[in-house]
Amino acid sequence: MSCISGSLSFGALSISPRSTFTSRSRSKLNISCSLGGTVAEPQVVSAAEPLLLTAVRGENVERPPVWLMRQAGSYQIICEKYPSFRERSENVDLVVEISLQPWKVFKPDGVILFSDILTPLSGMNIPFDIVKGKGPVIFSPLREAADVDQVTEFVPEESVPYVGEALTILRKEVNNEAAVLGFVGAPFTLASYVVEGGSSKHFSKIKRLAFSQPKVLHALLQKFTDSMAKYIKYQADNGAQAVQIFDSWATELSPVDFEEFSLPYLKQIVDSVKKTHPNLPLILYASGSGGLLERLSLTGVDVVSLDWTVDMAEGRRRLGPNVAVQGNVDPGVLFGSKEFITNRINDTVRKAGKGKHILNLGHGIVVGTPEENVAHFFEVAKSIRY
Repeated sequence: MSCISGSLSFGALSISPRSTFTSRSRSKLNISCSLGGTVAEPQVVSAAEPLLLTAVRGENVERPPVWLMRQAGSYQIICEKYPSFRERSENVDLVVEISLQPWKVFKPDGVILFSDILTPLSGMNIPFDIVKGKGPVIFSPLREAADVDQVTEFVPEESVPYVGEALTILRKEVNNEAAVLGFVGAPFTLASYVVEGGSSKHFSKIKRLAFSQPKVLHALLQKFTDSMAKYIKYQADNGAQAVQIFDSWATELSPVDFEEFSLPYLKQIVDSVKKTHPNLPLILYASGSGGLLERLSLTGVDVVSLDWTVDMAEGRRRLGPNVAVQGNVDPGVLFGSKEFITNRINDTVRKAGKGKHILNLGHGIVVGTPEENVAHFFEVAKSIRY
């Protein structure tokens, strides 16, 4: 039985689920002393700061940190027992268990929250579901000013408390051995879903709204901007050590339209978050963004994630030295031989240069990717030394 993926597509990877997870908290031990008293063994403390955070800041690291995105619905036993994606993603225990599965198997340098970019919608009075075989469905697409007026303020503590609880547990479980990553959808991408009514090939409905009633779209984008800034802060306050912003559909816009309907709102989010959480790394991903790289850096994010259609060395030059990069091995490479995979990893790291690079794929793992090749990817990545 296969499981659907949500609007945030991660690429499939089948890993045997593990049904239990325990806290890494350790008790203090007392050792008897020959003088008759006891000497307390120093209490074990959290590991040093995660490599991913150190690399993003541009400090010296011995290798690039590495993590991979995986598909939301790739865990067969869990999917069979809990067939609803929303049930899996809104249950604290399941969120933690699924989030930790790649960590337990591959020990990546980043552990990303199992969730979906559409998760906040219900808390904004936008009913939706994620339907097997179809993907996200918005029950009442927003097309008019009156529809936008019905969108309410998002209060994460009230609407998605399970997200905060899961992040808190993940921090304890991972114990700073990796960075815990949260994520949100960008305003234009969220607007695309709620205006189109779900996924789209041509984005004709949101473009019609943008070009015929721009004030209506701007009003919707502002509501998503305020809500996502609040959501990022909530995730950070509950354990997320970095947050990735997915603007997957912004690249459907021309550069001039990106500057009107996406860039200003991304910049607002970054500015708002940096006022209260100045040290929280923000990562921006937009698939097919080769024509927009310079504009992406104008958002003020700390990291721009590149897909595989951009040469890493060229992307590095275009973004400039102040922006870290993430990526960008073609996910299809993982269908190749181990030697081929090794060569592509080394080529990407060489082109990225030393520091300010998070090694990753240019998108999620593709359905059917051999698990042994994923394991090889991590083995090679962790063996690299600058």
